[in-house]
Amino acid sequence: MFDFFRTKPKKYTDLKAEEFKKGMTDKDAVIIDVRSPGEFQSEKIKGARNIDLMSRGFQAQLMNLPKNKKYYVYCRSGNRSGQACDLMSDMGFDQTYNLQGGVMRWPFDLA
Repeated sequence: MFDFFRTKPKKYTDLKAEEFKKGMTDKDAVIIDVRSPGEFQSEKIKGARNIDLMSRGFQAQLMNLPKNKKYYVYCRSGNRSGQACDLMSDMGFDQTYNLQGGVMRWPFDLA
C-alpha cells in the first residue's frame, strides 16, 4: 500500500579510496569536488575541479559536461558527492563514482 521504506536503487558506484585513486588515472576520468569553494581552497585532490553542489548553478554546470566521461566525485564525507552522483545519473551520466567516506578517508596526499 505505502512504500515509505522503499529506496530507489543507486545508479552510481561507491569506491574506496584505493579504487577511486586507480580510476582517476583513466584517460576519460574527470575529478569533481562538490564542496564549497572555501573547502576546496583549503585542501583538494590533485587535478580536481570544483563544482559546488550547493551553488545555484550546479545543474547548469553539469549540463555543460560531456556525458561520455568517467566522473569521480567527492566531498568531505561522501554524502554530498553521493547526492551529486545521484543527480548526475538522473541527468544521463552513466559513469559516476563516489568516494566512499570522502576526503576524511583519503589516505593519500592532498593539494
